[in-house]
Amino acid sequence: MKDFDPATSFGPDVAAHYDDYRRGDEEDAVAFLAEFAKEGSALEFAIGTGRIALPLATKGIQVDGIELSPHMVEQLRAKPGGQNINVIIGDMSSATTNRRYSLVYLVFNTIFNLLTADDQIRCFENAARHLTPNGYFIVETALPHAWISPDKSDYVHAEYVGKETVVLDVARYDPVTQLLEENHVQFTARGITMLPIVCRLITPGEMDLMARIAGMRLVQRFSNWRRTAFDINSKAHVSVYGF
Repeated sequence: MKDFDPATSFGPDVAAHYDDYRRGDEEDAVAFLAEFAKEGSALEFAIGTGRIALPLATKGIQVDGIELSPHMVEQLRAKPGGQNINVIIGDMSSATTNRRYSLVYLVFNTIFNLLTADDQIRCFENAARHLTPNGYFIVETALPHAWISPDKSDYVHAEYVGKETVVLDVARYDPVTQLLEENHVQFTARGITMLPIVCRLITPGEMDLMARIAGMRLVQRFSNWRRTAFDINSKAHVSVYGF
């Protein structure tokens, strides 16, 4: 996408409204992650506004974060307990806290925000560097076919149709680069607003290979945070990697 810059895609406007679109599985995610943190410490890549990190910290787990957008961190800091979370501003594929953790985790498709295979591999390697010998790296994403059908290269979806507002999701997929270029376009009486994003979609198998390159292996895989079995009908996965 011409002129798209991932470093600025989560600016002040996006950050201010990010928590307006909660998925409803946050409690399940926190319970799942807490089991692997083993009452120790955890590091969240792309910690964002802290929708997972803050409730996880209330369980007695020390949570640190790495986040590219300072605007998202501002939202985190404004929440109760947000000042107690140590956050490094930087790229999750390379930034470091110079500590090791029982758990490193990356949720809500955020691995897709890294737009090359090399960067995604470096993310796995960075996670491995931050883990204790018995630690785990947990990744949650949708499956690519849940975003775009294998027989299509583009789509337009009506996300919302109201009396005064219409929101369209417009996307194009390039199977060569594996990049999904997407723009959420909002039409109102006041004008048109656009929210572009680019993601590099990868399969669970590709992630398993990236983990191998980083010296890790797949330990468990589920369809969701409630540990539903991963099968042919799954549209998402929660994958647990260890050494």
